[in-house]
Amino acid sequence: MPRVTHDDAPLLADLMPWSVAPPRLGRQWPAAPDAGCLRARWDALLKAEGADREALFEPTRARTPYTAAGQLPGRSGGTGRLDRDPGPCPEPVRVLMAPFDEQWLLADHRLIDAARPELWRVADERQVFVVEPGTAPGAAGPALLATSLPPFLRPGRIRPLYRRPGAREPNLAPGLPEALAALLGHRPEPLDVLAWILAAARPGPDGTAVPLTSDADRWARGVAAGRRALWLMRRDGERPRLPGGRRPYVRAPLPDHPRALHYDRAEETLHLDAGRVSPVPAAAWDFETGAGRVLEQWFAARTERGEPGTLAAIRPPLWPQAWTSELLELITVLALLTEARARQEPPEAPEPDRAVTASALRAAGVLPVPAAARRPASVLDHAEEGPGGQFTLI
Repeated sequence: MPRVTHDDAPLLADLMPWSVAPPRLGRQWPAAPDAGCLRARWDALLKAEGADREALFEPTRARTPYTAAGQLPGRSGGTGRLDRDPGPCPEPVRVLMAPFDEQWLLADHRLIDAARPELWRVADERQVFVVEPGTAPGAAGPALLATSLPPFLRPGRIRPLYRRPGAREPNLAPGLPEALAALLGHRPEPLDVLAWILAAARPGPDGTAVPLTSDADRWARGVAAGRRALWLMRRDGERPRLPGGRRPYVRAPLPDHPRALHYDRAEETLHLDAGRVSPVPAAAWDFETGAGRVLEQWFAARTERGEPGTLAAIRPPLWPQAWTSELLELITVLALLTEARARQEPPEAPEPDRAVTASALRAAGVLPVPAAARRPASVLDHAEEGPGGQFTLI
């Protein structure tokens, strides 16, 4: 891993200065690993009336069935009160609900306590969101996660790579690309800077540190490693694959309602009750983030039963085939990420004479970043629908 052992490494909070707190649902039922059950939950909510609907909604101080809310940017959800004008079921959208766990969300602002509209305004196919998953210093998991989907992970802050839609205005410290260009002999693209950050970042007592280097060869190796990690985490292109003899397959059909997950390390087999998937590399099973073992967390999200009588209790009647495909891909991604980290340069390799320190960036005028760089850009050139159908130009 291209890391420089140096006490004066810049912080991620300065290199990517604009950040947003993670969205807060306030209730779990508007999100699920299956889109179909979300539509069923919406139908059940609208069939209920009065106090029954209010109880099913699970009101909070921020949201009740009597709360109107502005439309989520780029989405078509309603803006009237749910008790009067619910409108059609919001179209489920793909989001990242937990590390490496893509789920579906009813993208309706009336259902979400704190949706962070500033994130939705810049979300498009070219955006990359960087998330700090809360990995402790010295832990085995990645210091940062990256996704193309709107992230709902907590507790870390979310840093979009671009401050405007269409990959415009990189969320980088003003002057940083120019400073790196002078040191490296070429101006790095924003995705290259992000790739280096993913490869070099390490948790520290004052926040996530990102050692920088002026060594062009070392920079190129780090960018290549970060680009591969970015491709594996985003999963928005060609599907990743392990070599033929190591690809995981379903060896025994998965049951309709698996309840227990068990890993046989000797046989490299993942058991879902009587169902069997193999080969599953130990590296995939052991892969952890701050939330725990990824495969266990992913399985729990698909098998936990909601409290009877709640909308969260409405779940798929059978284990969907799509979940099996997602599981096989997740195993592949975790195994390949572990292999990629193992092939990177040792983290203790020092290069003090080529380190680009925070002090050097301050001397170059890159740090401290101006206050405006920590605020969202004014990205709107059109009206957004506010509560109750009113339009507001922001």
